[in-house]
Amino acid sequence: MSNGTFTGGIHPPDYKEATSQLAIEDIALPDEIFIPLSQHIGAPCTACVEVGADVSKGQKIGDSESFVSAPVCSSVTGRVTAIEKRKHFTGQEVLGVAIKVGSQEDQAKTNYLKAIPAWEEADLDELRKLVREAGIVGLGGAAFPTSVKLSPPADAPIDTVIINGCECEPFLTCDHRLLLEKTEDVIVGSLIMKRVVGASRVIIGIEDNKPDAIAHMTKATASYPDVTVTALHTKYPQGAEKQLIKATIDREVPMRGLPMKVGALVHNVGTALALSEAVRLGKPLIERVITVSGPGVKRPCNLRVPLGTPLNHLIAHAGGLNAAAARIVLGGPMTGWAQADLSASVVKGTSGLLALDKALAATRDEYHDCVRCQRCVRACPMYLYPNFLATAAEHKQWSAADKDGALDCVECGACAFDCPANRPMVRFIRDAKAAVMARQRA
Repeated sequence: MSNGTFTGGIHPPDYKEATSQLAIEDIALPDEIFIPLSQHIGAPCTACVEVGADVSKGQKIGDSESFVSAPVCSSVTGRVTAIEKRKHFTGQEVLGVAIKVGSQEDQAKTNYLKAIPAWEEADLDELRKLVREAGIVGLGGAAFPTSVKLSPPADAPIDTVIINGCECEPFLTCDHRLLLEKTEDVIVGSLIMKRVVGASRVIIGIEDNKPDAIAHMTKATASYPDVTVTALHTKYPQGAEKQLIKATIDREVPMRGLPMKVGALVHNVGTALALSEAVRLGKPLIERVITVSGPGVKRPCNLRVPLGTPLNHLIAHAGGLNAAAARIVLGGPMTGWAQADLSASVVKGTSGLLALDKALAATRDEYHDCVRCQRCVRACPMYLYPNFLATAAEHKQWSAADKDGALDCVECGACAFDCPANRPMVRFIRDAKAAVMARQRA
């Protein structure tokens, strides 16, 4: 077991002590949930229920015929009250299904899929179909449909499945708790992935600031010869796909290339859990574990939350906000989204809800010209020159931004964190990426 790492990166304070030792709690159901019909990379879903319809927990309520897509299922038993656009965590309005939650007794009525308990002998296409019907996507934040990742082309054989247990974003501890509390499901989910893609081994990568999880998972996998646990150096963004592959198996994914190009498949801890529950129980992806933390919340916690739950319901469960709260962020502080409306819903990719104080919520509205210190270059895990790229984007020089690698940026925010001129590097680069892709489509 070696402490692997990658070139570049930063070392922000991890702020995990408030929740790392807190067991996962169940949250009381809200009166209404709102499930957006697009919660993944790929084609959005179309509603397959009507207003006034009674739905059961686990029932499919939206789907698409596109290969790169994933169905959405009801996380509660209740009645559809609206199919309309409402505020999304991105600030946009998106189409979704509103459901009035039924009584506690009603929640026993479920509409799960047919499980495949004997998955070791099951047909591989049958397993892939179940994963798709369960609506499983990457739960580390990217939300790429898992069934697609489990269908690599024949000319890209996979030999290694890597389970991302790094959780390198500050504050977040939901994956840490899953490693400790849902150990068997995480292992079985990874073994199902291994079988479906024909890999020969599974590596579970965990940052070394989680020694209890490393020890626990090492003991739990001792009887599985094809599964190993690797301790990784604590550094952000250790959990990014390409950086994790470099740290665990020392392979370099080419620029704009996919992990399958180097024989690897990367999945998050939560995704492994969801896949295990779908295959062994027939349970669709209808809930996930979320960390609620930060100096602005009264009672930090790790919560198991039905998808579609409004953010203000999570805040209320955590005791509400205190006087220190200055900004609410969905996700981690490095890559998350600031929230102006807490009526937005929890979606599949939601990993955390943070209430930050003024010091942590400092904006980059006032910034200076680049001082050419190169700190962003040393921090960039993608070997880019963020200083040149951001400057080109700032001046709307889109061709230069494209040449400097705008589309290769993973938007981890390491450059902005290390910038002494307080430049909003990620904002500039996101603008450049949008402009470059628009030019390519034209």
